[in-house]
Amino acid sequence: MCGISGFANFNTDFLKQADDCKALLVKMRQSIAHRGNDTVGEFLDKNIGLSQTRLTIRDLKGGNQPIIRQRGENTFAIVYNGEIYNTDELNGELVEKGYEFQTTTDTETILYAYMEYGADCVKLLNGIFAFAIWDSREESLFLFRDRSGIKPLFYTVCGDTLIFGSEIKALFCHPKVKPEIDDDCLRQVFSILPARLEGSGVFKGIKEVGYGSFVSFGKKGLSEHRYWQLESRRHDEDYETTAAHLRELITDAVRRQMVSDVPVCSFLSGGLDSCIVTAIAAKYLSEHRKLLNTFSFDFTDNNKYFKASSFQPEQDRPYVRKMLEHFNLNHTFLECDQLELANFLYKAVDAKDMPGMADVDASLLYFCGLVKKHNKVTLTGECADEIFGGYPWFHREEFINADTFPWSVNLEFREKFLRPALKKRLELKSYVDDAYKKMLAEVPYLDGETALQRRQREISFLNLKQFMTTLLWRMDTTSMYNGLEARVPFADHRIIEYMWNVPFDMKCPNGQVKGLLRDAVKGILPEELRLRKKSPYPKTYNPEYDRILRSRLTDVINNKNAPLNELVDKTAVTELINAPSDYGRPWFGQLMSTPQMLAYLLQINYWLEKFA
Repeated sequence: MCGISGFANFNTDFLKQADDCKALLVKMRQSIAHRGNDTVGEFLDKNIGLSQTRLTIRDLKGGNQPIIRQRGENTFAIVYNGEIYNTDELNGELVEKGYEFQTTTDTETILYAYMEYGADCVKLLNGIFAFAIWDSREESLFLFRDRSGIKPLFYTVCGDTLIFGSEIKALFCHPKVKPEIDDDCLRQVFSILPARLEGSGVFKGIKEVGYGSFVSFGKKGLSEHRYWQLESRRHDEDYETTAAHLRELITDAVRRQMVSDVPVCSFLSGGLDSCIVTAIAAKYLSEHRKLLNTFSFDFTDNNKYFKASSFQPEQDRPYVRKMLEHFNLNHTFLECDQLELANFLYKAVDAKDMPGMADVDASLLYFCGLVKKHNKVTLTGECADEIFGGYPWFHREEFINADTFPWSVNLEFREKFLRPALKKRLELKSYVDDAYKKMLAEVPYLDGETALQRRQREISFLNLKQFMTTLLWRMDTTSMYNGLEARVPFADHRIIEYMWNVPFDMKCPNGQVKGLLRDAVKGILPEELRLRKKSPYPKTYNPEYDRILRSRLTDVINNKNAPLNELVDKTAVTELINAPSDYGRPWFGQLMSTPQMLAYLLQINYWLEKFA
């Protein structure tokens, strides 16, 4: 796992200013060195510069990047961030075609696959990836991103120069790229974030390679190509066969993702999804006489202050202990106190380069730093709810019938904090409506479905296209900011493709949330864990955290130089600060309205101080 960056220009000879260009490449990769700094490297040629900072996971000594290969007079070079899980199969085919491997890293596999198959090589890859390939034969730079959007890849075009990087901060190192916050940027911040519009880097002019897509940049300019998308077709398997098929896919995905030259650990929340991943991984390691490290997260004194709600009905720790009773695991309970949580709100903006999921980002960033002290690679249970129908908006009428993104139905709650003139100028409702309708227009419907089935397909599509990618981006930024590689077995594209066409009443038989997934893992988990109700990522209920947020936001509102005050209505924010906390109403997804809004406004102010 790595951080990659670089630039290309076909009207400039970089070799004539080699020292300056190499220094720029070093600056770009140093800005994202937190992603992994075990080895570093640069490649510079006439029209191309590539740089990479590496977290060593496979081929610890011989897998340094960029990897450069010659074929005749042509040069092929790659910088790569990710993991390929079908490397062995691909290597066998490439060896038969005459390729000789000098390393055991999957980076070399990708480059040879490109040399053999061209851009279509990306269709052969099973994994998480974002990579750049320079092809002197085509005189083109290619930027590729995985099907699910697990690994990020941002870029911008300034004049005749393309600049790219794993994180936006790498782009800002280039002298041609400056952070600009315009009205469209503010529209996303106050209406869409912590989600983002597909392809958008929020800042003016910053874009992201779409998931399942690649960008080519050559003398004729830039073009984007979609190599993967969901296809709707009839599902002909019966329930038992579907459950068995799903079990095979999940088991294979987890076992494939155990490949590593360093130990792999697992996040274990006590919820269904993380328990499944942990159970399969633990069994795999036991076959090799090894023990799985696992980690769970909570907040100091949460047992004392926890408040059950429809979104979070119970605490996680008792279920973690049940896992420890049934599986031989080396487990560590991790906790975050209230001051650390509040302080990490700002570090989360540093990691993401913009505001995000408030305390969820902050706490996950903190916890990943603790996990990194033990392991470099972890498995997570992310994406199961999006794929198997685990969220309330798959089931509750008020969300199903909402004519907007179902995880963000309360736009008015955000709008009321804006200055009236800004609110009028931004027209947030129209902005969100347009984004929503544009996304719905892409849904691949299936003929013959009922109105409810069509709506369930729409909600599934919206989840996969925006909500899931939001959580994956959160996972990447919080883990990689600490040099921790997070793998996501449920986001294996084979599982996504298969489940896309499984009817919803089969995913949730008789209304049982994620019933198909539960039936698919019979025998893998003990019943009390297999049948546990969904409970989301933990939140703090400690009033001390609330007090810290209110105090800090009061200081911001009373500071005439704070940039937030140019955007928000002081009276409305003051009312929020003085109002009782609402732990039952969602703000985004299953985040609570008052605490998250307080924290989010603090993040916005810090972000404006940093970039405006």
